This record gives sequence, C-alpha cells and structure tokens, in this order.
Amino acid sequence: MEYHNIIVVKRIFVLYMRHSIPILEICTLSGIRNSDIVVERFASYLKRHKNIHSPHRHNFYHMVFFTKGAGFHSIDFNKFSVEPYQIYFMVPGQVHSWDFEGEVDGYVVNFTAEFFQSFLLRTDYLESFSFFNGIAEDGVINLNESLKEPVQDLFEDLIAESDAENSLQNDIMKVILLRLFLMIKQQNLKKEIFHQPNYTLLRNFQKLIEKHYTELRLPKEYADLLFVTPNHLNSLCKAVTGMQAGELIRNRILLEAKRLLVSQDMSITEISNELNFNDNSYFTKFFKKQIGITPEEFRRNIAERTNN
Repeated sequence: MEYHNIIVVKRIFVLYMRHSIPILEICTLSGIRNSDIVVERFASYLKRHKNIHSPHRHNFYHMVFFTKGAGFHSIDFNKFSVEPYQIYFMVPGQVHSWDFEGEVDGYVVNFTAEFFQSFLLRTDYLESFSFFNGIAEDGVINLNESLKEPVQDLFEDLIAESDAENSLQNDIMKVILLRLFLMIKQQNLKKEIFHQPNYTLLRNFQKLIEKHYTELRLPKEYADLLFVTPNHLNSLCKAVTGMQAGELIRNRILLEAKRLLVSQDMSITEISNELNFNDNSYFTKFFKKQIGITPEEFRRNIAERTNN
C-alpha cells in the first residue's frame, strides 16, 4: 500500500511539472529558423545557453557525449552521475536538467525527427535502437574502453563536417551518426530486450498509426484495436512521449503530407485526396494549424531552399 501511494504521488508531481516545464525548439538553440541538426562542443554550447540548466524539454533528438566533467544530469526525474566518456540519448518530449561540478566539456548533437526521414527507407529506424526508446535508463551509455577513442573520433568528424560548406554536408553527417549509433548498439546487444508492457503497447500503437493513419484519425479507434480504453492510451502516450495519442496520429499525417509536398508531383488537391481529407480547404486548415504555414507556402519554401 505504501509503495502504491508513492507511485500515485510521483505521477501527480510529474503531471504538475509537465504543465510548467518549457519546451525548447531546435531553431531557438541554433539561431537558424530551418535548422535540422546542430553539432557543437559542449563547453561552448553551455556558454551560449546559460539558462538551460533548469528542467526543460526538447522537440528534437538530443545527444551529449561527455569527455570532461562531473555532477548530475536528470532525465525524466531520474538522476545520473556525469562521467567522462558517457553518452546521453534523449527523444523529443523527455524532461531533463543539469547540475554540473567544475569544468565540463564534450559534444552535443541536436537533430529533428525529420532529419533522417528523407534519407532512410524505414521511417522508424531510429526506434530500433534501445537508447532511443524514451526510457531514461536505456539512454545513458558508458562506453567500453575499446570504444572511447573511436567514438570521440566520430564526434570530431561531425564537428569538422558541420563547419564545412558543401551540398553533401547533411548526408555525410547522417552517415557519421548512423555509424556512431551502430557502434553503440553493438556494445549493448545483450541489453536490447524490452520487458516493459508500456513500451510494447506504445510501439504497437505506433505501428497501427503507420498502417491506418489515412483512414483512422481518432484515439478511440486505435484504443479499440489495442483493447484498451482511450484514457489509458492517452495517459500512456503522455507518460512516455509527452504527447497525447491524437497528436501522435496528427504528426504521422503531417509527415506524409510534407513528403508528398516535397515531391512536387502532386497538386494540393491530389495530396488532400491521398490523405483522405474531405476537401482541399480542410487539409489546408489542418496543415496550417500544425506548422503555421499553408501547404503552398511549405512547398515554396522547400523549393527555394533546394534551388539556393
């Protein structure tokens, strides 16, 4: 009974904190409106962003590799001791804060969920890595001795490439990151077995979204397929991702809309029909509500960026 009361109190505390914790956007930290990736040495990153030690969330993937430093890093209210040659992986929506001691350095990499999606055939590829499953304990990796130098070399390659100016810059950084992820996955192969029912349910929900997002739009429809209540599904999504079930569904529809808009091969009306909207006007309103610009403006911006 005492254990149950502790869990209830913790959940209330977490729900309260979610309403008061700011969400940082990648463009805010990079200073570039359309930035999809930021790579920087951690000491200079901290110097530029002195106000991000307190609890906050990101709307992007976040990696920190420490080469020097001590203190604590809190992720989703789990406290971890900072050590050299330690990597933190975080997914969008997780809450974290820092409390460092002495001089701290290393590397930081921020990238959007869309960064790899035009590069990889499998849009869910990142989810195959256990350190990107949204569970705080799985996202903290202490490197084996044999990996310390190779991993640091890859971060140096990312720094060098981020300073370069060429048309292949982003693709090269994607390849470097994928190599980094695979090296760390190889170290942790024995740990990559999930026993958490909540994670399994969330992954099943995400798979159903991938299969039915053009015809099923309501959380209740997915809850019925999963044999859970809509409230349970919403609570699970909020607890694990920081987003409600409906937002996850809308995000998948929006992703497909962006893909179709980028292709330039379909009219707005054709894309609206493809995504099963009642009419072009409703699709435009949906798109603008989600990202702040119309589909036409989005397509035009992409075309301008491609031509420059």
